[in-house]
Amino acid sequence: MTTGATGTPRALVFDFDGLILDTETPEFRAWQELFAAYGGTLTTGDWAHVIGSTDSGWDPAVELGRQTGRAYDRAELRAQWKPRQVELMGREAVRPGVLSLLGEAKLRGIGLAVASSSTRRWVQGNLERLGIFDSFDAVATGDEVRRTKPDPAVYLLALERLHAPAAAAIALEDSPNGVRAAQAAGMRCVAVPNDVSRHLDLSAADALLPSLGDLDLDALPFAFAP
Repeated sequence: MTTGATGTPRALVFDFDGLILDTETPEFRAWQELFAAYGGTLTTGDWAHVIGSTDSGWDPAVELGRQTGRAYDRAELRAQWKPRQVELMGREAVRPGVLSLLGEAKLRGIGLAVASSSTRRWVQGNLERLGIFDSFDAVATGDEVRRTKPDPAVYLLALERLHAPAAAAIALEDSPNGVRAAQAAGMRCVAVPNDVSRHLDLSAADALLPSLGDLDLDALPFAFAP
């Protein structure tokens, strides 16, 4: 292992959807079930470019129409999808390792932020519901930047609010779009996939872990700027 001047990072920047709370699996499963009900299919491969970004351009009505040869109304499809997505979301809790990592980082004086492509209302509302909003020193969201992930803007905004240089921070992600965004911002990135994103190619990440509980801040395979 290469040892940095500080030994540990000065900041940890968390993605939200799929990393802190697995919102992505309920979203995907609900669409997958709806597609099947209309005779279509939706695979993790089809969904890959949607995860971690709000700029993917994916339209369920267009995709389902392409598969079945029939016309669909996007608003109507979303109205059918939403109750199932809410039902599945209600079963989700904070992902393993999140709370212990937040506690350890606080004890070490490491800055904590969230950088998400989702809206401030969505991210802050869920963090408050989970009882962890006050654990973070900064939150940056997709409605505060011109482009969302894989563009680095939301990570750069989070670093600015933390007053931390990219070379002294770790991004924690679960999607290829997120990994690309973090690295484009000049950060090291640790990927921790969920049930959906584990099927995607996360090999570009600087490290890949099955759980945030496996992140050892004393045994990181890269150095940090002072």
